[in-house]
Amino acid sequence: MTAIKKTSTIQENKALTFQQCPVTYLMERIGGYWKPIILFNLLSGPKRYSEIRKSMPSITEKVLIQQLKQLEADSLLTREAKPVVPPYVTYSLTEAGWRLREVLVAMATWSIEDGHRKGVYWEGNIADIPDARVQAS
Repeated sequence: MTAIKKTSTIQENKALTFQQCPVTYLMERIGGYWKPIILFNLLSGPKRYSEIRKSMPSITEKVLIQQLKQLEADSLLTREAKPVVPPYVTYSLTEAGWRLREVLVAMATWSIEDGHRKGVYWEGNIADIPDARVQAS
């Protein structure tokens, strides 16, 4: 990943924006299309790379790897590689990642309700989302 120049104009603008609106901090961490979906999928517990990939069939491998690395760099998930052949890598939410549960559930709930109003239906059930107090290790 390319290092971020701390003195750039865009970084100064982001700092000023954060002073006006704290949501910008969150958007720096989980903004974009795929990051919230990855985090939402990890609410059910640790997953192997292949499980994450399977739950998000339209994401490319390159983008998934980039997003996982960024979420790891922002301390929202951890990557654990076991020294076996073939490689066994699992991803799980950190404490900070778990604290986003209410935000992610609120986003999912809003999406389901708004989707219903527009005739778009989710095939899952929001009640199936595991309780954050029961963190898988």
